[in-house]
Amino acid sequence: MRKGLLTLAATLLLAGGATGYAVWSGGPGAAVSEPRDGSRTDLSEPGRLLVRDTATGLVRGTRTRCERFYAAAGTGVCLTVTPGAVPGTHALILDRTMREIDRIEITGIPNRARVSPSGRMISWTVFVTGDSYNENGFSTWTGIHDTRTGNTTVNMEEIPLIKDGRRYHSADVNYWGVTFASDDNRFYATVSTKGRTYLVEGDYAAWEARVLRENAECPSLSPDGAVLVYKKRMPAGAWRLHALDLTTRRETPLAETADVDDQAAWLDPRTVMYAKDGDIWAVPADGTGAPRLLMKDASSPAMT
Repeated sequence: MRKGLLTLAATLLLAGGATGYAVWSGGPGAAVSEPRDGSRTDLSEPGRLLVRDTATGLVRGTRTRCERFYAAAGTGVCLTVTPGAVPGTHALILDRTMREIDRIEITGIPNRARVSPSGRMISWTVFVTGDSYNENGFSTWTGIHDTRTGNTTVNMEEIPLIKDGRRYHSADVNYWGVTFASDDNRFYATVSTKGRTYLVEGDYAAWEARVLRENAECPSLSPDGAVLVYKKRMPAGAWRLHALDLTTRRETPLAETADVDDQAAWLDPRTVMYAKDGDIWAVPADGTGAPRLLMKDASSPAMT
């Protein structure tokens, strides 16, 4: 379906609530350069934690400025915005040295970004406005890019959706928060429709998605592919992180009881990390332990 462009008013409103993300004001190619000490970040180096500095917008240790950032297996994605009456938004594809190797033009305010464990598949979510079916005027566009084939789906809302065993059709379907499995084919995401949100499992090759359960947003798949961590809306209105065992379907609330409006990432096979109150926190993914401060004044955590 055809949708309207992002308006300046919506840009100002959404940017004001986008966890302090700064707007990039450089020209094409200006987002990526070497750090001052001449060293280079290597995205293929395992066990390296990368974060975005909330004050400068830079990926720490580099001079790469992003609104949202993620990296895995030597591939990075950096969502940038250039100002104007209609802001220009791009997904920059980065190689292991943080050098821009491709850019994809998208529309909207950056919200989420992910790279598959192999580095092949990339996804992003942006806020947009102008959808006539959306009562508050805002919705999301979520794209998927295959770095191996070059195939790009800028907005995946037309992917066939199976709900309650039948093909589901509705004009208000929105997707966000994709996370990929290690096979570069299976993925999970959030879909919203009729005022409800659902966790879906997708098949990239078959280009199909099916609903798994209600009230689960921004999933993040564990390194072994066995557990999903997502935020769940609680009766009081706040989001709380939960873990879902994909084999037993057992759902466990995590020890972080504060409101967390972020897509968690995995620090290690047993721990997730997430942005909260302008900092990065970590908590065990099995419901035990307690939250701990991981890094101050940071967002968009990614473990290479």
